Formats: sequence, C-alpha cells, structure tokens
Amino acid sequence: MPEIDRRSFTALAAGTAASFVLPARRSTLIQPENVVAPAVTPAASHTVSFDKYSLLVDGRRTALWSGEVHPFRLPSPSLWTDVLQKLRANGYNAISIYVNWSYHSPAAGVYDFTGVRDLGQFLAAAAQAGLFVTVRPGPYINAEVDAGGFPGWMTTSSGTARTNNSTYLAHADEWLTAVNAVIAPYQYTNGGGTVLLYQLENEYSAHLSDGVGSAYMAHLYAKVRADGITVPLFHNDKGRNGDWVPGSFSTNGESGRYLYAFDGYPSPSSTPPDWGYFGSGGKTGGSTASPNTPGFEAEFGGGWFDCWGGAEFSGQGYAGARASRDAVYERRFYLTNLANGIKLQNVYMTFGGTSWGWLPAPVVYTSYDYGAALDEARNQTSKLVPMKQIGLMLESIPDLGKLDKAASASASNSSVKVYHLSNPDTGAHFYFLRNDSSSTISSVTLPVNTSGGALTVPASGGMRFPGKDMKVLAAGIKLGRRSVLYSTAQPMYQATIGDQDVAVLTGRSGDPVEIMLTASATPTVTVLSGSATSSFSASSHRLRVNTTLSGIVRVLINFGDGAAPLLLLFADDAASATLWRQPTAAGPVLVRGPALLRAAQSSGSAVQLTGDTTAASDLEVWAPAAVTSATWNGALVATSVTSSGSLLASSKLAGPPSVPLPALTGWRFATENPESASGFDDSGWRAANKTSSASITPVPPGQPVLFADDYGFHYGDVWYRGHYSGPSGATSVSLSYSSGTQGMLMAWLDGTPLGTHRQPVPTSSQANTQTWTATATFPIPSGLRGSGAHVLSVLVRPMAHSEDGGANDAHKSARGLTAVTFAGATPSVGWRIQGGSVTADSVRGPLNTGGLYGERNGWHLPTFADSAWQSVSLPRSDTFQGVRWYRTSFTFAPPQGVDASVGLSLSDTSSRSYRAQIFLNGWNLGQYINNVGPQHTFVLPNGILRANATNVLALAVLADGTTPAGPGTVALTLLGNAAGGVPISNV
Repeated sequence: MPEIDRRSFTALAAGTAASFVLPARRSTLIQPENVVAPAVTPAASHTVSFDKYSLLVDGRRTALWSGEVHPFRLPSPSLWTDVLQKLRANGYNAISIYVNWSYHSPAAGVYDFTGVRDLGQFLAAAAQAGLFVTVRPGPYINAEVDAGGFPGWMTTSSGTARTNNSTYLAHADEWLTAVNAVIAPYQYTNGGGTVLLYQLENEYSAHLSDGVGSAYMAHLYAKVRADGITVPLFHNDKGRNGDWVPGSFSTNGESGRYLYAFDGYPSPSSTPPDWGYFGSGGKTGGSTASPNTPGFEAEFGGGWFDCWGGAEFSGQGYAGARASRDAVYERRFYLTNLANGIKLQNVYMTFGGTSWGWLPAPVVYTSYDYGAALDEARNQTSKLVPMKQIGLMLESIPDLGKLDKAASASASNSSVKVYHLSNPDTGAHFYFLRNDSSSTISSVTLPVNTSGGALTVPASGGMRFPGKDMKVLAAGIKLGRRSVLYSTAQPMYQATIGDQDVAVLTGRSGDPVEIMLTASATPTVTVLSGSATSSFSASSHRLRVNTTLSGIVRVLINFGDGAAPLLLLFADDAASATLWRQPTAAGPVLVRGPALLRAAQSSGSAVQLTGDTTAASDLEVWAPAAVTSATWNGALVATSVTSSGSLLASSKLAGPPSVPLPALTGWRFATENPESASGFDDSGWRAANKTSSASITPVPPGQPVLFADDYGFHYGDVWYRGHYSGPSGATSVSLSYSSGTQGMLMAWLDGTPLGTHRQPVPTSSQANTQTWTATATFPIPSGLRGSGAHVLSVLVRPMAHSEDGGANDAHKSARGLTAVTFAGATPSVGWRIQGGSVTADSVRGPLNTGGLYGERNGWHLPTFADSAWQSVSLPRSDTFQGVRWYRTSFTFAPPQGVDASVGLSLSDTSSRSYRAQIFLNGWNLGQYINNVGPQHTFVLPNGILRANATNVLALAVLADGTTPAGPGTVALTLLGNAAGGVPISNV
C-alpha cells in the first residue's frame, strides 16, 4: 500500500485549497526544556492493522476497551498518572483524548506544549500505565469547550472553518504541524509509545455531497500522513449516518489504513439499540455502514453533560447523571454493543474532570464530572465495577475478539432477549442475555451449543435476571488449561498463576450460577469458602459446580490427571470490585482486598505491591510460584499461605487517617470596577472604531464594531467606555449584546449605576442553546441628561463562544456589545474597549483570566500584596452593583502518604443574585452563580492546591445590585481520602 509523503501532500493540498493563501509566517512551538524523547525504533517493530472483526496489534486480535479522558480538564500533570493507573487497574486497555487547539495556542502562530499543556508527558504517562491511546486533535473537537476547541483568535479569521477554504486550511495545517510533532514520536508503530489510532476532524456532518467536505477530509488525511502519523486513521460520525466511510474521499491511493467510527448517546430509559450485527443494517445501521472494518464506537455515552441551572438532571447536578446511567445501564448498553460486534468501544466520559477557567462551552458549567465512572475528584465509583468485569473478560478470553452472528436462540422466558454469537476459529459460543422487563425473572433456561452437543442450561434450577440487567453466558472457552462446556456466571478473568489456573466468575449477589467442565478422570472438588455443590458424570466426563453468588465462593478442582488444578473464584459484584490483576516479570498476580492496586513488581521471592486503601482492608495475593513474601507501598507485610494457594496478610492494611481541613478565616476585602467612574483614565484602551467584522453576527447599520473578539479580547469579562457630549434629550439607553449561556452586562453613566441584565436560566429545551442575544434598556436619570461630557461604562461577561458543530462558523457569533442606541437623542459616541490579555500568563495559559480590573492588575495571584485591604469576615451581606474581591490564605497539611481530594464549597440564600470566580494560587478553578447553580462545590486539584505550604484563595464577586450579595459560607470540604496515591509535584 503506498504511503503519503510530504511531496505528495503538497500536491494534494494544492488541489483542494482555493487560490488565496496566508502570507508566510514563522510559527512558535514551545516545548518543555530538556525533554528526553521516547526511543523510536523502526516502524516494522510494531504493526497496527485491522480486519472486519477487530484491530490486529502485532498480529494479535485486540478489542479496544477505552475510556475518554481530557488532559486539559485536569491541570495538574502529577494527577494524570493517578487517573491513568486507576483506569488500567479497572480493566481498560485504552484511553481516548481530545487535544484542544485553543488550550495550546494563545495567539496565531504560537503553540505551547509545556507545563499543564505538556501533551508529550501525558502520552508518556499513558504508555507507562499500559494504556493504548487514541488521539483526537481536531482541528475541531466540540467537547463542550469554548468554540469547540478553535482558538479565540480564529473567531476573526475570514476563512470558513471546517471547509477546504485555503485561509482556514493554512491555520489548520499550522496547528496540525505543531501537535503532530508531539504525537508522532509516541506512536506504537514507532516503538516510542502507545498511540494506536488517530482521528480526523470530529462529527463532521456538513458538505457531504458538494465536494467541499470530501476535499477537506482528503486534505486532512494527506496532511496527517505527511506529518509522520503512521497509525490507522478514522473519523467519528455524528450518529449513525454512514458519513465518511472508507472510499468516500481520496486517500491518495493508500488503502486499508482508515476506519469508520460513529458515536451514540441513547437515553438510559430506552431499550439498548442494536448498532451492528442485530440491527437494521446498511448505511445507517452503525457498524454495518463499513462491513470491512471492525465495529467502532468512538464515543458511547458514559454519562451526559449538565447546563447552567441544572435543568438536565432536575437540579441534582452530575449525581443525577450518575444515577440514571449507573452500573446496570453500563451492563445493558455496553454488553449490547459487544453483542453487536462492536470491538472498539470508547466510553465518553470515563473521567470528565473540570472545565476550569474560561474553558467551558456555553452549554456547561465548571464541573465536567459527566456522571462518569471516575468522578471529578478522582474517586472510583460503583460504575467501575462492570467496566472492570467486562474489560478483564475481553482481555483474558481471547475468543471474544472474533465473533460472528450465530443461529438464533430463545430463552424459556420471552422477556429475556438472547444474542447468540460464535467464534469461527475456536468454536466458542457466547450468549448475551438481557432482561428488558423491570421485574426480576428467575428459573430461566436456555438451549446452548457446547462441544458436547446442545444442552439445556443450567442443568439444575435456572438462571436469575434482575430487572433491566444483562449478563454473558460462555460456552466452549478455556479457563487456563481446562475446557468449559458452559458457565452461567460471566467470566471475568483467567490466568495461570503459580502452580494453578485461576478463574474469576461473576454476577449479581444472590444469582444461582452453574459451570460445567470436562474432566477425563474423577476430579476432587474442594469448597474452600462459601457454599457450593458439585457432581461428576464418569460416562460423559462432565463436572458440574453450582453455587449462589455471595461474596467470594472458592472452589478448588484437582482433575487427577497430573496437570495443574483449577481455582474457581465465584465473586458477586461487590467482591469483584476488590479483585485486581497486574502483570509482573515473573507472571501475573491477582490481589484481593485494597481499594486499588496500582502496580506490582516481582523481585526474587518477593512481590512489591503499590496501591490505595480507603478503609482498613484485607490483603490476599495469588502470585508466581517463586514468591513467598509481599510488600505493600514499601512495607513488608506478614503473610501466611492459604488453602487457595495465596498469601494472606496476618492483619488488615491500614486505612487512611483523618485529614484536617483548616477553616477559612482572615479574609481581606477590596472594592473594584474603577472603570465605572467618569474620571477613569481609559486613554490606553483600544479604540472600538472598526466598521467591518468576520463575525457571522451582522454589524448594525450606523454602529461601529463593538464585538470583543475583533479587538483581541476572547475570554472573560470585557469593559466598554463610551464618551459623548450631550444634548440633553437622551431619556434612555439601549444596550444590545450577544453572549453564551448566563451572559450578563451592567452599566453606569457618569459613575451612577443604571442597572444590570442577565440572560435567562436555560430550561431543559434550551439546554443546548449556545448564543443568547438581548437588549437591555435603562432610563437615564434626569440629573444625567444635561449637555456636556458623559461617559457610559459597560461591563459585559460574555461567558463563552458557541461551538461549531454544524460547521457554519457558529464560533464566530459575536460576544460582547453589538449595538448601543439612545432614545430622545442620537449622540455621537466614541468607544474604547478593554479585556484580558491572552498572553499575559504563560504558565496558566490564555483561558485563565479575563478583563476585570483585579485580573489585569494581578489581584488573583498569590504574590499580590493585599495587606492594605480591609479585614472582613464571612458570610457577607452587601448590596452593590459591580465587583468586589475577597482574599485569604490557608495551609493544607494532609498526613504523609495520603491522597486527599479537596473541594471548595460555597453556600448562601438562593435568592441572592451574585456570582464569584474562584482563584486558587492564581488558577481560575471555576465560576459560581449563587442563584442559578447547580454547582456549589469546586474541586481544588492537588498540585495547584499545595500541601504543607501557604495557599492563596481569591474570590472575585460580581453582583447585580438587586439583592444583598455574598460570599456566604465558604469552606473547604473533603471529597476523597485514600492511603496511597501518587507523588505530587506543585504546578
């Protein structure tokens, strides 16, 4: 298959772009100093290919069990390792990441990959954690981020985004050159990392038939290949439309290196859809749109996002998302996907994180918890239990990698839907069984194909299915060296450990389960713990074991044939959550007890374990035969050998000690917004006198361009000051503005407050509205209507730019004032504008601050001297229009060896109308709107929150003057506490 080099890319690109090109510009690429690049070996050292069943990684079938994680939503690189280790431990073998253009590019031609933006460090951490990576650098990502990931400076570009317009392509190519230079060395095909797949664009559903879209996609394909990206490429279809399948655009002769992928976010109350083998088929059937590539869901709902006001989840916030898309939802929907041949499945989100600073799109607030399996505070939730069960099953039962739709089968109860699949090579059969009723169904039997012929399963009693639940029945698989005719308990894990084969079988507590194995001689069955029965038929050479799931039931089987025994661990959901597997150089280990096993290393006769406890915990280790001792987080653990062949700690591992949190006292206070005073010197501000704009918002006739982006102010608050001289007839002024959700403005004339306006709180039907426009009309007090010089001061909080999901340049919708008119007179107004600098803070980046006076003068920074400020105590109850700042400091002193996740909680009477920006050590960690919500607690990431050091907290409070304003009660709160964790470096 021919490859695309830089020369052929140049020729192809020339054919897709229009005649206008950008002038040559030297871009600035900022990367970490003294970086050691990963070792790059010849591409032949690793291969990544695919067929219609699955990926083939170095020729081995690989089902991708992936979770979406966004590095830019966790601005503490030390914590990347924590999240990645937790995902790998919980059964994921891959992650998918967006790379946000705006996060790395404060200005045209400038690209920063240092500090919290060190993409290379993240990719290296993923490789070290043992996770494959799918990278998704856009150029457009959506992702509920400002402008869908387009930088603020792109809002003023004349080129139509997401097309083959040459102006846009020149910008996009510059971005791809920069980001691909970071990605390329970490590709699995190079031997330098674990990047396995690369996405072109995202949910691109425009220009499907006019040639523009196909030219754009061809350009991106060629550009990425020319940049040295050699792994397979794909596009994520927005839904199941069959858009951009292989062959729909030119790949310059390269074949077999591009996949079709799609996404889906079905309602949790719906019946799980069949988007593959058992569905409607054809172009809109999901994976059937591309029958020669494996079923690939680049995004499948692991939760959902919430809007300002919380209408999506009735004010519950992301607790509502997690409750509606719980562990049962995961089993029903994700197992249905597997039954439909979806071998590449990425759950969006698996760790949502925080949309800190001005990162969030209009449709979300600061928290991007998403109801994910790993919550915003990095806590493992109950949603990880089925994820680990399924992930380890895919990892340790290789027959699942290649399945065909098999003959239809029916259960004895018609409410149980049966998906029957088989492996054409091994003869294994899998029955995916789903109860679509709301009631528990018992005594269910099923005809099953086995190597011993068709059997009605189970032989004793029947299967039990809780309402709206799902499980997998396997037949013809291997557990270690033993052949399984069938198991009604879902296989979770199997390996040869030491001198025995070990298998974990799982299901719901109270489920009766049965496994039947072949045995050439009369086996010896020993029930080591719990209750189980067994029977053996010498004539059929079949051994049957029955038990009811409760905790862990241990059954040891010696087959009497001289080969290794088989240890069966029947684990209900709660017990399976305490089981962890890790590889070592001497072989795999299986550990029971702690809240997390991060890593295991074998060293002679010892196994060294690292992990976390959240309470006093057992420690039991199944390890290679040479291992006779164990350490936990560096300390030797006294153990004894059990009848299960494991090492059991003589006493429990300690849980974490309590974590003291200081009270927040010693507040200092200062008033702000001097810009509202008539005598404020704005001579250094930019004159707002442009007459045309690249915005899709029309410039009103007779008005200057007042859009903030046109003057280089893309994020946060923007000030306007309009100077005019009377006539005396002006009776009111109307201020038109355009903003994201919960945008607002406030106005003063000659220093006198005129009033404020706030966009409405979205209803559930408005949750996806991204641009809001309004006109606020304020009467001019009679004392301010006289002739002479006047100054109209206006503060606008634009909130965020629209995403560009429709590829219609929606991100170029105006933000800020759009028009100003007077009633009773038409004075000539000269406008000046001031916002925040996108390049002022190279550490925190362009999305950290806006244009408040305090931000422009460093009031949010820990080094700012506030000793002259007034001392106050909280809660406060002041009525004012404008901005006030509150600062305090505190020391956070967690016990050594403890991972304490801390949040900041704000509470007040819900009728009080004000909002606050939260700065910790200069980092803008969120926006609180007291009378809107739903978010009241904000995560303070470790590393930004400094341990055993002084931390400076600043609150910028913006109040509309209609009610008393706070802050009310402000306190630190403990969100998670574990003994263990990872080393933390301050950001």
